[in-house]
Amino acid sequence: MTEYYRAADRGAALADPERPRVIDKPGVVPAFDAVDAGKIDPENEFCQLVALVLGEPYSVDLLGLTYLYPPPEGAPQSLEEADALPEGSPYLEGPGIAEFAVRVRDALADVENDRLQVLAARWSEIEDFEIYSDTGPHDLLPLIEEFVGLARRAKEHDQQLYCWMGGW
Repeated sequence: MTEYYRAADRGAALADPERPRVIDKPGVVPAFDAVDAGKIDPENEFCQLVALVLGEPYSVDLLGLTYLYPPPEGAPQSLEEADALPEGSPYLEGPGIAEFAVRVRDALADVENDRLQVLAARWSEIEDFEIYSDTGPHDLLPLIEEFVGLARRAKEHDQQLYCWMGGW
């Protein structure tokens, strides 16, 4: 489960890190403006979308990802330390939270609406989607529109984009 969301700063983005960002329950007001992206991994499929938007070759470096949770300073430094972690440790099971570079937010926010269908067609052709033979541009266009809308709202409110990744 992967959710992309916006927040004013890292402190706000890290609020209640164990809790998903998309809340779809009657009577519950979500704490974040978020997009449920299912299995769209930030370093793979999402990064390939960003590369298409920017017109640059795919590279995880495009995202400028900063991993915030679990805190990098507490991460195990060896296999022995990892083996000694208690069951349920977020270092073993997640969730994780990462912040995207402002460049990612701005690229998505600034994409022209008339490019969205072309982006959906090109994104649907990436190798990661080949395993889902029935995934086509018509499936991906609504998700691209959600990403672009989220980025535009984040930019309008001078906020950052983040990703919450459920257990691994």
